[in-house]
Amino acid sequence: MRSPGRSRSMCEWGEFAEDGKALERLLDADSSGALSPFLLLSQPGVDAKDQRRCSELWTRDRRAAAATERKALDFRFRAADGRKIKLGYLSNDFHDHATALLLIETLEAHDRGRFSVNAYSYGADDGKAMRRRLVDTFDSFTDVSALSDGDAARTIHRDEVDILIDLKGFTFNARSGIPMLRPAPVQVNYLGYPGTLGAELCDYIITDDYVTPRETAADYSESFAYMPHSYQPRGRAGPIGDRPTRAAMGLPEQGVVFCCFNQAYKFTPEIFDVWCRLLDAAPGSVLWLLAAPTAEGNLRNEAWKRGVNGNRLVFAPDMTQGDHLARLQLADLVLDTAPYNAHTTASDALWAGTPVVTCSGSTFPSRVAGSLLRAVGLTELIAADLDDYFALALRLAAEPASLAELRAKLARNRAGAALFDVATYTRDLEGLFQSMWSRRSAGLPPALIEAE
Repeated sequence: MRSPGRSRSMCEWGEFAEDGKALERLLDADSSGALSPFLLLSQPGVDAKDQRRCSELWTRDRRAAAATERKALDFRFRAADGRKIKLGYLSNDFHDHATALLLIETLEAHDRGRFSVNAYSYGADDGKAMRRRLVDTFDSFTDVSALSDGDAARTIHRDEVDILIDLKGFTFNARSGIPMLRPAPVQVNYLGYPGTLGAELCDYIITDDYVTPRETAADYSESFAYMPHSYQPRGRAGPIGDRPTRAAMGLPEQGVVFCCFNQAYKFTPEIFDVWCRLLDAAPGSVLWLLAAPTAEGNLRNEAWKRGVNGNRLVFAPDMTQGDHLARLQLADLVLDTAPYNAHTTASDALWAGTPVVTCSGSTFPSRVAGSLLRAVGLTELIAADLDDYFALALRLAAEPASLAELRAKLARNRAGAALFDVATYTRDLEGLFQSMWSRRSAGLPPALIEAE
C-alpha cells in the first residue's frame, strides 16, 4: 500500500478518500502493529473510540513481550515516607523543539521544596541554547539514548522515580517500550501526544474538561487528570521581536492575511476547500502558510483547481522563535485545521496577539485550539462546524472593526489569561501530581482527579 502519511505530508490528495478507506481496513483487520495511531489523529471521520482501539492494536504484541520482561525485571517500589516526590520527564525532545518551548517555564517554576525534577532524554543534543537551559533546569539530566529499553527502565527504577511523565506518546522517535516496562509506580501521558496510549502504559493523562469531556472517559485507557483551564502550558518569557513589514515577509501591503502555520500533514481537502472559498470571497486576501517544500507545488495546484490563483498562497520560511512570533503579528486571522487542530502554533498566535478561528470536533486533537481559546477568554472564535467556521472567518475578514475589536479583547485578556499564567499553571499541575501520589500511597487505583 502507498504511504498515506507521506501523501498527507506532501498534500497529494488524489487518493485521499481511498487512503482513508485503506486506514479503516487496516483497523478492521485487527492486526497488531499494522497502523500507527498517529496517522489517525488527522484522519477525518475517526472518533476517540477508534483511536483507542488503534493504540491498543499498535502495541498489542509489544505489550505481551513487555509483560514477560516486566516479570523478569521484577521492579519493586519503595513506600512513600514524606520525602519529595521524584518526577521523571521522559522525552526525545529536550532541545529546540515545540514541546520544550511550551514546557520550559513550567519546569523552571516547579517547587523544588516538594518535587525533585529529573530528565530522561533519548534525543540528540542540538547544541542550542534551549538544550543548555533544560540541562540547567532539571535537578538531574540523564541521557538514556544509548541504552536499550530495558536498561533505560532499570535506570529510571534505580533512580527511584515516583512519577514518570512520558512526553512523546506515539509521535516521531518515541520509545514507548520504556514506559511499557513500568519502571515507576505512577506513569503519566502528558503534552506530547493528544490521545490515549492504550492499556498498560500510563495511569493518567493530563488533560482538561474541554479536550476530553467526562463522557469520553471510556475512550481512554488512562484516568483523566484535569487541569482547571487548558491542559497546555504556555509561558510568557519568549521574546517577541519587532513587528516586520509586510513587504519583508513577502506579503501584499493591502488585503486580509489569513494564516495557518500548522504542518502540511494536518491539511485536508475539506479544510482547504473552506480556505479557498474564503480567498475567493475576500478579494485581495492571501493565505500565509509555513514553508513545506514537498507540498507547496501541490497546494498551489489545489488552489487553481478550486478557482483560486495559486500565487495567493505565500510560504513562510523557518525562523527563530522570536522572529516567528514577531511575524505572526502581521496575520489578520489564523485559520485552524480540522480534525487535527493547531497546538503550539495556536498558543504562539494568541501570545503574539492574533485571533484564531477553530472548529471543534469530538477527539482530543480536534479540540485543543478550543481549549486554548477558552483559556484566553475568546470562546466566540470556536465554530460548531465548518459552515459556521467559514461564516465566522468571512465576517471577521469583511468587518475590519469587528476584527480590531477582537484583537483588542485579546490584548486586554492576555495579561491575566490562564493560558499564560505559568505560576498558577505549575501549582495546578503539581496538585495533580500530588493527588496521583497520594492515591498511590493510600493503595488506591487511578481515578479521575482535578487540580485543587
